[in-house]
Amino acid sequence: MKNIVYFDLETRRSASEVGGWHETAQMGMSVGVTFSTAASAYSIYTEDQAEQLIEQLKLADLVVGYNHLGFDYGVLQPFTFWTISEITHNLDLCLYLSDRLGHRLKLDSVARPTLGGHSKTADGTDALKWWAQYEKTKDVQCLLDIAKYCCYDVKVTMAVHQFGVRNGYVLYENKNGREIKIEVDWKDD
Repeated sequence: MKNIVYFDLETRRSASEVGGWHETAQMGMSVGVTFSTAASAYSIYTEDQAEQLIEQLKLADLVVGYNHLGFDYGVLQPFTFWTISEITHNLDLCLYLSDRLGHRLKLDSVARPTLGGHSKTADGTDALKWWAQYEKTKDVQCLLDIAKYCCYDVKVTMAVHQFGVRNGYVLYENKNGREIKIEVDWKDD
């Protein structure tokens, strides 16, 4: 059985706090989440477990994420000597779609129409606020809020991917709010 690992992470610091989006390695990881199809289970990692997270990604037959090649791997890169994108087999849904469309889509713009209204439960700025609150109070509920949000993003990414595999297309909302179909070939990835 092929082990597909769906992946997302949240950061400790925003782009503006570290000097821009090109400084992802300085953002730190608050929580990383995976779902393994082989184990049929979610795994949640904190920054001190980043090496174990990278190991799980490395052992996957396929890592599926949404902008994980452009963002998440940059956040994780300081925790390994190896270039993560070179030691993993990847399908970045954001990159795949933007290559075909010529512009980038948000996960919500794809998830909402493709999944019949299901979308993200919060956004990255909420996760940053929860992390800041955790640093002040050490209230574990803040970490749980980040993990829950990140798990749901992984679930949405997995559902979009699986819909595309089954149907050969996904939908997205254009700037005018119109739903557009885009064919995808994710069966053999």
